[in-house]
Amino acid sequence: MPQVSLSDSYLGDLYLGADCVLVPEIPLSDSQTLSFHQIVPMLIGSTIEAIERELVLQTLARCHGNRTHAARVLGLSVRTMRNKIRQYGTDGVDIPAHS
Repeated sequence: MPQVSLSDSYLGDLYLGADCVLVPEIPLSDSQTLSFHQIVPMLIGSTIEAIERELVLQTLARCHGNRTHAARVLGLSVRTMRNKIRQYGTDGVDIPAHS
């Protein structure tokens, strides 16, 4: 079963580097990892739309608002990322600004 380390700077095949990844919100030791079996139960009760929105927004924040970089990390086209961000803005969600 794959393990997810919240302290890793690697996301898929893309290395973000230390300047693009913020400290995880859940404090874990460097050696502590969560399996998908541990993560998924925390998501039960949330809609796919809400999970996707939070994933997009948190990835965007960790990429300092860089939409192209966040799209690559998530495996989305820049156009899809732009459309999602536009919809979130229309829904009244705060979008992380490029810094």
